[in-house]
Amino acid sequence: MTVVGERGVPGKCETFSGVRRGHLIDLRRVVKVYESAAGRFTALKNVDLQVDEGEFVAVIGKSGSGKSTLINMITGIDRPTSGEVIVAGTPVHTLGEGAMAVWRGKALGIIFQFFQLLPTLTLIENVMLPMDFAGLYTPRQRWERAMHLLDQVGLAEHAYKVPAAVSGGEQQRAAIARALANDPPILVADEPTGNLDSQTARSVFRLFEDLMRQGKTILMVTHDSDLAQAVSRTIVLADGQIIEEYLARVFPALTESQLVEITRQLEPIRYLPGAIIIRRGQIPDRFYLITRGKVEILIQRDEGREFVVTTMSRGQFFGEIELLRGGQAIATVRAAVDAGVEVAALERKEFEALVSQSEAVRQAIERVAEERAAVHMAASGRAPEGGEPRRD
Repeated sequence: MTVVGERGVPGKCETFSGVRRGHLIDLRRVVKVYESAAGRFTALKNVDLQVDEGEFVAVIGKSGSGKSTLINMITGIDRPTSGEVIVAGTPVHTLGEGAMAVWRGKALGIIFQFFQLLPTLTLIENVMLPMDFAGLYTPRQRWERAMHLLDQVGLAEHAYKVPAAVSGGEQQRAAIARALANDPPILVADEPTGNLDSQTARSVFRLFEDLMRQGKTILMVTHDSDLAQAVSRTIVLADGQIIEEYLARVFPALTESQLVEITRQLEPIRYLPGAIIIRRGQIPDRFYLITRGKVEILIQRDEGREFVVTTMSRGQFFGEIELLRGGQAIATVRAAVDAGVEVAALERKEFEALVSQSEAVRQAIERVAEERAAVHMAASGRAPEGGEPRRD
């Protein structure tokens, strides 16, 4: 990911505060091919995926789209045919079985749809088991930590019951406590609410939200569209390829294959707080989609002073006015001064190809462009297309 600083100068990957770091999960051109009697089947096709610390990401898609294969790559359960899988700084695709088990026990907490609790052990014994396998803590500390985790998920009073003696929702909560036993930075959940009623599912989802606020990074496969809308980011898998969900919302008229192609053409860029993205008077050469954070739109009045006329956030886009109409930018766009912004940028030629492919997309973007141009003109004290200047 390109990073642009306060003066618009590209730099190395870093947080908005300036601390250098990479991605917590980083899949690079991952391909997975399965061989069978029926022939070759490609489950993942050159997948690139980056997830940063503290994100709550939902992975959705139809049956057979590659969701489970993607999870298996990240957890090391399966290996890519080609490409790289780097998780928590470790090249997972290079590990042997022994090293993989040690790494997985420390780096990941895995939560399954069917809970996978050992039926003959009590809930507290199930939670203590990962600590025992990893050789972490003393026996007394394991018991104390397990009780603390069960209390955190609301199950302390059921600690000495076996799984069959509690409800499905309580079993899933116990499974979450077990996943947290070794304090991993990443939680991977495969359909964690698939066997729960809607009320219990939302209760479990709120627990995930609490864990995210505590600093955990969560990757969740789900078929529940309501839950998918509530996370910080959604990724759609279609035929083994990733579509960023915000693209599907912005361009609902495009086919899955068109969305996949655009996703590949987008360049992710992170702008530090206050960095200029488009300066008034420039000729923009990119179309920008906001994926995280905010931008501020600044208009210059006749007296020469710039002021913020509006802000835009995740799921909105900018740069379309000049790309559609030509000419110089009439407004300055900068990353929000208090938070910065992450965008996905599409080069001019790709943008022009996009609007030429779909008349519905062109019309939708043109409507937005017309509305914004009128607002910007009015705010600057000038009238669009021969109208009267604004008078305060």
